[in-house]
Parts: sequence; C-alpha cells; structure tokens
Amino acid sequence: MRSKILNILRERAPEPVSGEELAGCLGVSRTAIWKNIQALKEEGYKITAFTKKGYVLEDIPDKLLPVEIARKLKTKWLGHELHYVDSTGSTNAMCKNYANSGCADGTVCVAEEQTGGRGRLSRGWFSPAGKGLWFSLVLEPPFLPEEAPKCTLMAAVAVVKAVNSYKGVKAAIKWPNDILLDGKKLVGILTEMSAEFGHINYVIIGTGINVCVPRDMVPPELRESAISLADKAEEPINRVELLAKVLDNLEELYEIVLKQGFKPILAMWRTYSTTIGKMVKVIAPDSTYIGKALDINEEGILLVQKADGTIAEVLAGDVSIRAAHGKGSKY
Repeated sequence: MRSKILNILRERAPEPVSGEELAGCLGVSRTAIWKNIQALKEEGYKITAFTKKGYVLEDIPDKLLPVEIARKLKTKWLGHELHYVDSTGSTNAMCKNYANSGCADGTVCVAEEQTGGRGRLSRGWFSPAGKGLWFSLVLEPPFLPEEAPKCTLMAAVAVVKAVNSYKGVKAAIKWPNDILLDGKKLVGILTEMSAEFGHINYVIIGTGINVCVPRDMVPPELRESAISLADKAEEPINRVELLAKVLDNLEELYEIVLKQGFKPILAMWRTYSTTIGKMVKVIAPDSTYIGKALDINEEGILLVQKADGTIAEVLAGDVSIRAAHGKGSKY
C-alpha cells in the first residue's frame, strides 16, 4: 500500500491529495492512510499535511529503499525480490541466509552500511552508512561449478559499464575483481559459491562501490589507494539509479552467458582490463615473481609470462596481483 500511496503523491506533487481521496482510490480507511503516511515519514520521506487540503510529497530520502529501486529497475527478474536493511555485518551473509532458505533466483540484498564487509582473500571492506552501494545477489546457474569464478568477471563488466556511464569517469578492471579509477580502488567484488559434485546450489556475488565516501572518513591506511565515484564524476550521482544500472547490466550479461557461454563476456572484460599487457608482480602462497600479463584464457585464468619465458596460470583465489614498477621501485 505504501508504494501505491507514494505513486499517487508523486503524480500529483506539488498539489496536495486528501486522505479521503487516497482512501477512496485504495479502498481503505482514512486511518489506514494516516498510519501508512506516518510509516513513510519514519523511512525518511518528507510528506507534509496541509489542513483541509491533504498530503504533499516534498522530498525523497537518499536511501536504497526497495520501492525506489523498483521504480528504476528495467530487469525482467533480477532484483524483483529485494531485501533492505539499514545496517548489517555483510550483505553476502544476508544472501546466504536467504539462499539457504530457498529464495528466488536473482534475489538482491542491500544495506546502507556494512560493519563486517569482506573482500577477496579475507580482506576487510570499508562500507560506511549512506556513502556507497553495498549489495549482494543470488544466482542459481545451470552451469558446472568450475565456471562459477567467471561470474566475478561478468559482475566486473556490469559494474564498470554502469560507472563509466557518468561523465568524467573512465574506470578499468584490475584482474580479477577490482575496478580502478585513476589507478585507485573504486569497487571490490567477492563471489562465493555453494555446490555439490557437478552441481551449483547457488552463487552469491557481493559488490562494494565507493560512491561518495569523504576522504577524511576513509581509514588512514586506505586513503592513498581508495577513491570514490564522486571524486571524478562531472554530474550528480543517485545511488538508487546507479544500483539499477548495475542490476540491469548484470541481467543482460547473465542472459548472454546462459545462451552463449562466457566467451562474449571474457571479450568484453578484455576491453576494460588494466592488467593485460602490463608487468605484474604475482604474490602467491609459495612463490613471488614478476612477469607480463598476456591474457586471460577461456577459463578466466590470467596468463603471465615469467622472465624465463614460461607461462604461468594465475588463479584468482590463490594470489594477489600488483603492478610491477621499474628497478629500484618499492612494491
């Protein structure tokens, strides 16, 4: 009912709509209308009641509320089941709970704040309230478990296409899951999977996008390596609209995968890559070496040519890739 009330108030703004008219349109009592108006106010909507005239919607909160996201989404199925909270430890953990309870394919969990956000290799992810997009989604793909890591590459393409739609932004992908802007980290993506032999139960793709995190809010140890979208965008950024763009892109890319496999996605990923063709330092559990990143293969594995000419296959879960600098530089 709240979404219907909002739609009516939006259409009529700045003209007031009486409680009697709202009640008649929705077939409920004026008391029910009043209660729902109060609930909308508590969510942050600025609704003013004018005596003998009615209600006017004057402002919409800068929150990732499901009703606002639904208005912007163009997807056929992705994100149609959406769970929102003000604060959570991790949206990936939220999605796991819903997935284990049998949620719909394409369910999305979004939070204003994460208190225990995680990146790859168990690193933390700074996720302050109202300053970014912290969300995860559930997919139930029909392909084999060994294909699941490529979902990270798919998500990276979806996100970079969305952020690059803003004037002044030209982000690129650092293999496998970081999106960089001016060489600094803008986005992190963490993919997790539940599977049995030869079968995926579900894949969870968690994404963190720094939208407008003030520099003085960023932990000191991250200030030199992190950046926000607002630092470079030459136009205002609406978080709801950005999230809708990412989800629209993801559904489109995922449906390509279901019909054609990952080959078209890997081709798109290459066009955004900031890793291929560069010298990189590979830091693995059992060795560290410098080489040239040649390409990714059909499995999404990075191919690195070592100094001795041999080609190493670098797995996303095993290593940390860093840019290699000239002799005498620090890493």
